[in-house]
Amino acid sequence: MADRPGLFVTLEGVEGAGKSTALTVLARHLEHRNQPPVVTREPGGTELGESIRALLLAHSEPGMGADTEALLAFAARAEHLRSVIRPALARGQCVLCDRFTDATYAYQGSGRGLGHDRIAVLEEWLQGEFRPDLTLVLDLPVSQGRQRAGRRSQPDRFERERDEFFQRVREGYLERARHEPERMQVIDASRDEETVARELVAVLDRWLDGRSE
Repeated sequence: MADRPGLFVTLEGVEGAGKSTALTVLARHLEHRNQPPVVTREPGGTELGESIRALLLAHSEPGMGADTEALLAFAARAEHLRSVIRPALARGQCVLCDRFTDATYAYQGSGRGLGHDRIAVLEEWLQGEFRPDLTLVLDLPVSQGRQRAGRRSQPDRFERERDEFFQRVREGYLERARHEPERMQVIDASRDEETVARELVAVLDRWLDGRSE
């Protein structure tokens, strides 16, 4: 946004899309550009946020209502914005964040069927007009993402969901990207890591160079 000196970049996508790898690639690239970023994640990013993350992802939690999930996500986000994101942006730093409010729209709004209207009320209440400057959506077929995610440790509450849930999440992301094409850039994450990394860097460079013109 033009009214703040820093840059807020978020990464989104379904499970197994490669966000963690992408975050590392982009952080290193920004360092090479002499713009070392603040790297953070949601839910999380603060001591309170990490505690809320543990509740949301708990391996032992058998169930939780969609409203509860959304409210917990925004509670963690409120603290994250207050103590990490806004101060870093005010200092003129770049913030790289693994997930932000688009994830709540995709996972709770589309995946859980909560709908977007109630999430929009929470977004407006907490954020006002505050949005990421650039959002990179790592997109790939659900089956491929599940296969990649399955190579990791014991699945959390979300990773145990059925393919139908993740398909709704994927469609939710793509729908938001269609409505906000200037902010949200969709990256084909089904390709090999090196190819995806090159495109991520190219998209970020184009955005940064255009911003400085």
